[in-house]
Amino acid sequence: MAERKFGDPVGNWTPPERPGPDRIDGRYVRLERFDPARHAEAIHASNMMDDNIWGYLPYGPFADLVAYRAWADGVATGSDPFFYAIIDTATGRAGGVASFLRIDPKAGSIEVGHINLAPVLQKSRAATEAIYLFIRWAFGAGYRRFEWKCDAMNLPSRRAAERYGLSFEGVFRQATVVKGRNRDTAWFAAIDKEWPALREAFETWLAPANFDGAGQQRQSLADLTRRILVTRDPALEG
Repeated sequence: MAERKFGDPVGNWTPPERPGPDRIDGRYVRLERFDPARHAEAIHASNMMDDNIWGYLPYGPFADLVAYRAWADGVATGSDPFFYAIIDTATGRAGGVASFLRIDPKAGSIEVGHINLAPVLQKSRAATEAIYLFIRWAFGAGYRRFEWKCDAMNLPSRRAAERYGLSFEGVFRQATVVKGRNRDTAWFAAIDKEWPALREAFETWLAPANFDGAGQQRQSLADLTRRILVTRDPALEG
């Protein structure tokens, strides 16, 4: 009989708590528990600048604030997904949302998703730090695995996942149907043993000293996280 093999024992670990802090602070951004009464109007106004931000999400765009507020009221009190508003500390305005979801403390697994950034936040230090705050909280709370999933056709999202140091794990074919279209889903993740190097990479990139007087980065985050990746996304090569 062939020898049976099993995974390594998981010792000195207990399932972490579920997400719950009302506020997670960073240097350029803070996450506040999504409250439609406080956040919906500013986020909706920012979102109106570009309807394309809804293309890969299963909802939106919203015709007016009433419609957006109805959606926001429906998700804001949920425990999974657990939504945060993303607040730019420089302006004090909410410019997007993101959430923890597929929260599985028994497995030690958690995902970030429903990421929707208005144009004013896209490609900013604040946007990158927002994702870092989600990752930092998850591993700080004791999760073993942090996931990112996206439509396989969404190359900017795949590129972002790899830039954040999340390793490509494959594509689930015909995973779901979104807005009447097939969706293959690309999977990315980081695990707890990668967290120290990942934290160092983010903190190095986010440091004020990494930016010159014109706000241009001296080191790219992709260069800092590349050595952490276990696998690269073949769709991004070449």
